[in-house]
Amino acid sequence: MFLLVWLSIAWFGSWEFNPNNATRLFAAIALVEDGSARIDSFAPLTIDKAEFDGHAYLDKAPGMTLMALPAVAAMTWAGGERSSAVPHVFGDPHLGRFLRLRQRMAVATGPALLTAIAAVLLWDMALGLTGSAAAALFAAIAYALGTPVWGWSTTITGHAPVAALYIIAVAGFRRSRPGWAVAAGAALGWAVVIEYQAVLAGLVIAVWAAWQWRRHPDRARLLGFAAAAGTAALLPLLAYNLLAFGEPFRIAYAGVQGFDGMKQGLFGLGVPRARVLLEILIGDRRGLLWVAPVVVLAPLGLSIAGERARTRSLAAMLAAAIAVVLLVNAAYFYWDGGNATGPRHAVPLIGFAALPLAWVWQEGGWARSSAIVLLCLSMVINLMVAAAEIFAPPEYRWPLWSAVYELRFSRGDLRTVPSEWWGWTTWHGLALYLVLALPLLAFVIGKTRAISRGSA
Repeated sequence: MFLLVWLSIAWFGSWEFNPNNATRLFAAIALVEDGSARIDSFAPLTIDKAEFDGHAYLDKAPGMTLMALPAVAAMTWAGGERSSAVPHVFGDPHLGRFLRLRQRMAVATGPALLTAIAAVLLWDMALGLTGSAAAALFAAIAYALGTPVWGWSTTITGHAPVAALYIIAVAGFRRSRPGWAVAAGAALGWAVVIEYQAVLAGLVIAVWAAWQWRRHPDRARLLGFAAAAGTAALLPLLAYNLLAFGEPFRIAYAGVQGFDGMKQGLFGLGVPRARVLLEILIGDRRGLLWVAPVVVLAPLGLSIAGERARTRSLAAMLAAAIAVVLLVNAAYFYWDGGNATGPRHAVPLIGFAALPLAWVWQEGGWARSSAIVLLCLSMVINLMVAAAEIFAPPEYRWPLWSAVYELRFSRGDLRTVPSEWWGWTTWHGLALYLVLALPLLAFVIGKTRAISRGSA
C-alpha cells in the first residue's frame, strides 16, 4: 500500500510556476544557495510574497520550504546548476525545468512520503478498530486515492501534509507508548510549522489524547513526551524566523503584499459564514463532495462509531476536528483558495472523514455496495485531477468538468514522469502508470482477501 500511494503521487506533478508552489521553492533555493531567506531576485515571478525593510520573503509558514531543503540541496549538488545561471523570466523553459526538477524531488521526499505513511497508519487504525482488513483497506484507499489528498500531495503546499500529520498524530496517541507519544507530539508540532491554523484542529486531537490517557498509569510521562516532542518540532520555525527577520516570533503574513484581505481579522480569519460553509461542501466551484463523492458516507460512519462505547470518544474527536477545519475555512477571507480544484483549505479534514468509512464498510448490504461505487467514482475523478490540474482557475464553474476535464485531461495536457523527463507522450505516461499501479492495487486487494479469509 505504501508503494502504491507513493508511486501514485510521485508519478504526477503540479505546475511549478503556481505561486503557492513557486514561492515556497524560491525560499528553499535561496536558503540552499545563499544561506538567506530573501527571495528578492525571484520576487517578480510570484504574487505570493511578503516584504519587510525593502526585501521580499516567503509569505507562508515555512514548513514546506524547510521540508524541501534536502531535495533542493541534493539537486544543486548533483547538477551543479544554480538559479543565477537560468533566466528569471516567468514561463521560461529553462527556468521551468530547473524548478520542476527540484519541486518533483521535494514532493517525492516530502508530501508523497507523508501521505503514504498516513495511508498505512490509517489502514492499521481501521483494522484495529473494526477487525476487518477489507474495511481498513477501503478507508485507506479512499483517503489517499479517492480524495483531493492525492492531487494536493503532488504540490509543495501544506494541505495534504497537514492531513497526513493529523493521521500520524491520532495513530500515535492511540498506541499509548512513549515512542509513539513522541511521534504524535512531533506530528502536531510540525503541522503548525507547515500551516499556522493547524494548531486549532491539533488542539482537538491533543485534548482527546489527554482524555484517553486519563486513567493510564504512565499518563504524565506520555503527556510529557508528547509535549516535549511538539515543542521541539516548533524550533525550526523559530530558527527560520530568526534567520529571516532577526527575531523568532515575527509572522511572515504580517508583510503580505497584494492581498488586503489578510489585514482583516486575524491574518484574514474572521467569523465563519454559513453561505461559505455550503460552498465548501457542495458549491459548484469548490464543493468537496463533487471531487470526493465517497466522503458523503463519513457522517454515517461517525454515527455508527458514536453508537458504540468503545469508539464513542474517537468519533466525537473526529467530528469536532472536522468541524474546526470547516469553520476555519469558512472564516477565512480567501476561503476559495484562488486557483484550486476543490476546497484546498478543507483538505486537512479528509483523514478525519476517511477513518469512519471503515465502519460504513462493516455495515455490509446497501452501505457497502454504495461505498464501492462511490470509491470507484472518486478514484477516477482524483486520478484525472492529479494527472491534469489540481490548480483549477477560480473563474470556472464546475471546474472538475470545465477546467480539469475539458481544458486539460481530454486534450492530453497531463504531467507525468515519462512525459516530462523521458520524452514520452502524456497518454503513454498515464498508461505506464496504470500498468504499474493496477497490479499493485490488485495485489493489495488480494492480500486483504487472504487476511480476511484467515481471520474467518
